[in-house]
Amino acid sequence: QVQLQESGPGLVKPPQTLSLTCTVSGGSITTASYCWTWIRQPPGKGLEWMGAIAYYGSTYYSPSLKSHTSISRDTSKNQFSLQLSSVTPEDTAVYYCARATYGNSWFDYWGQGTQVTVSS
Repeated sequence: QVQLQESGPGLVKPPQTLSLTCTVSGGSITTASYCWTWIRQPPGKGLEWMGAIAYYGSTYYSPSLKSHTSISRDTSKNQFSLQLSSVTPEDTAVYYCARATYGNSWFDYWGQGTQVTVSS
């Protein structure tokens, strides 16, 4: 069974970079045909797809976040990471990592989510 777990600081100060890591167990992030995804939910709002890295390494980003979002992976650790630069308080959210079948919007496995607060 695939498990995902987010980790990283719970508090980030603007305009620093928010950095989170998703550790995957029970499956390889290089296995076809999956896409490893970051999703967030600000308080009182819906889920927002941020971006993803495909099993072959290509990245995809939400147009609204592309300018300051970077997703990378470390295949030796079976991890993928999120970096969100120049954060503001509006970036406060619960951040989730999730697995999707490549090419569609179905997310079959999710991490539990981690709260990140952006505040001075």
